[in-house]
Amino acid sequence: MGTMIKFCGGAGTVTGSMHLLTADKNKVLIDVGLFQGRRDEFYAVNSQFPFNPSALNCCVISHAHIDHCGNFPTLVKKGFKTKAYLTPSTKDLCNFMLLDSGHIQEEDTKYINKINKRRGLPPRQPLYTKSDAIKSLKKLRALDYHKKFAITQNIKLTFFDAGHILGSSIPTFDIYTNKGTIRLAYAVDLGRPDLPYLRDPEVPKDINYLIIESTYGGRERPSIKTVEEKLSKVINKTVKRGGKIIIPSFALERAQEILYFLVRLLREKKIENIPIYVDSPLAVNITDVFKNNWEYFNEEAQQLFKKDLSPLANKNITYIQNVDQSKELNNKTGPMIIISASGTCENGRILHHLKNNIENPRNTITIVGYMPRNTLGRKIFEKQPAVNIFGRPYQLRAEVAVIDAFSAHADKNDLLRYIKECGRSLRQVFIVHGDPEQSEKLRKSITSLNIKTSIPKKNETAHLSPV
Repeated sequence: MGTMIKFCGGAGTVTGSMHLLTADKNKVLIDVGLFQGRRDEFYAVNSQFPFNPSALNCCVISHAHIDHCGNFPTLVKKGFKTKAYLTPSTKDLCNFMLLDSGHIQEEDTKYINKINKRRGLPPRQPLYTKSDAIKSLKKLRALDYHKKFAITQNIKLTFFDAGHILGSSIPTFDIYTNKGTIRLAYAVDLGRPDLPYLRDPEVPKDINYLIIESTYGGRERPSIKTVEEKLSKVINKTVKRGGKIIIPSFALERAQEILYFLVRLLREKKIENIPIYVDSPLAVNITDVFKNNWEYFNEEAQQLFKKDLSPLANKNITYIQNVDQSKELNNKTGPMIIISASGTCENGRILHHLKNNIENPRNTITIVGYMPRNTLGRKIFEKQPAVNIFGRPYQLRAEVAVIDAFSAHADKNDLLRYIKECGRSLRQVFIVHGDPEQSEKLRKSITSLNIKTSIPKKNETAHLSPV
């Protein structure tokens, strides 16, 4: 049978990362992410797998973003019986991320079913429930960075720091065959240098094959240092109008980065002392995970935590826990900042804040991350005149501000630099996790490096051979 990689998800798109590594009779699933899109497509894509889950030897999860780990409960429901390997911080985060995902699906399904009942439409079912997520957590096993571990008879796994979010990794596989060893690295997602809190991405040595993301494969973005200036301008402009700043954000990492810069702006008096609401119970739990895992951050952040000087603390910040508190924000007037999940505007409390604020021209919707195609967030990013929320059309009258510098994804220059640093042993690069035009732009850029490069399609298979 030999060694091969099948690109089961996150190929030709940004969400739903999932790849099957086969080495003789051993099968290892790399990531099991949720494909994020409109409801019907979301359920259709995520409810089925192009392989038998019960036949897998194990699963490896690169990090705790939902588009990389979020379909693990479904995998378990479908018969997965063994272990999923991940870093300690990723395990801690998944304890909250997967439960929150199940809860959100249950709540959104209840809300939609109320509407469907009035319309005479059949009820929907969640992809998985909070209870399903709890059951799946029993199969998570943490492995520290830099420790080589045998996950099958002929495959050893080592985690390197990806510098993308807390706990993110570059899983690297040493595959032993009767013709020699194959070394495969999975840099999806890859961070960028000098991000708040995080260490810079690591480059494993002697890689033969590299799977790399291309979210920003054809783009160069401003330095993260420009965030404060851009963010303060958006806030001050909206405050003068008496409006609200609505920030769709992932509860994991992005929300903390936003708070980091907001706290600095408040301390330096570059923005007014307006209320800041973090409407995400998940963000509260994740902040606690941050505090308990501070040793995985960069030196600057470690020193702050050692001195008990949390960069996330300010009297203006209120963490919203229950639904009633969230609903009360609809009745509050005057300038304020609301940070709410999800980051793609596909589910969660952000939908209710958008519904109640998107038609008011005094308000600003601030986009602080990549919005995948066919998501509500992408439609707002594109400033479409009308968008559907909970199945009903709303006019986009609020200002839309985009701050590209926030992204924790490597851009074109970062990706090319990383590939160069892999060294002469690198034989082939597989480009995934990107819109087609971004993947193609990255492929063209790599041609100057004289390295074989391909953009696999979904469910395409590539054979790997020893050096």
